[in-house]
Amino acid sequence: MITALLLGAGIGVALGVLGGGGSIITLPVLVYAAGVPAVEAVGMSLAVVGTTSLVGGALNLRKGLVHTKAAALFSTTGVVGALAGAQLTHLVPSAVLLLTFAALMVAIATLMLLRSGRPKPKPGTVCKWPRCAATGLGVGVLTGFLGVGGGFLIVPAMVIFGRLATKTAIGTSLVVIAVNSFAGLFAHLQKTDFDWAIAAMFTAVALVGMFVGLRFANRVSGERLNRWFAWFVLAVAAFVITQNWSSLF
Repeated sequence: MITALLLGAGIGVALGVLGGGGSIITLPVLVYAAGVPAVEAVGMSLAVVGTTSLVGGALNLRKGLVHTKAAALFSTTGVVGALAGAQLTHLVPSAVLLLTFAALMVAIATLMLLRSGRPKPKPGTVCKWPRCAATGLGVGVLTGFLGVGGGFLIVPAMVIFGRLATKTAIGTSLVVIAVNSFAGLFAHLQKTDFDWAIAAMFTAVALVGMFVGLRFANRVSGERLNRWFAWFVLAVAAFVITQNWSSLF
């Protein structure tokens, strides 16, 4: 459990520095390090990520680093997607759920590596509603189905489509992650419960990590951290695949 809690702190650090990413490893940490059943871990992941992101989003809001209109647009469609996605979790076997999650990890890590070093678009006006609404809906479905906050999709979408400054996109992403996560959590609690004590411990250490991440966000090379994190995500995905592949046959 000590290892699991240390990894939980790392989840908070990633959320604080990157505005996302930490949630992609929450489910594997809960399943393999804390021994939580996969279906229960999805809901628990939403509780941990949602609470941590809410605190981070509030801190960024005080600093003026949250674009309220973009947050509202992504959150509105994200809630709909999260409620729908949560209905899918209980329809698939645990092995299929985890392998689907691993495939998403590989896809996201690959995109992070491919985007590394590319010039970022200049900040401008907020994204047009059709593109951002559709993106918010898709991220919401993933949030409800797999228990991920979706910051690894939201931040790039806000930078590319919305032309938001990276720091503003990170702060805004945390608000959207919190809203989506709590919507997905509400839907999951209608079908299953989980150990709230474990969730509280993970949330506490993730919050500590969040404060550390926010404190050092301006002192760390974002590009380098993104690359390191992407390779770490690929390693975790490989582990999840090896643990579950034989279950399909």
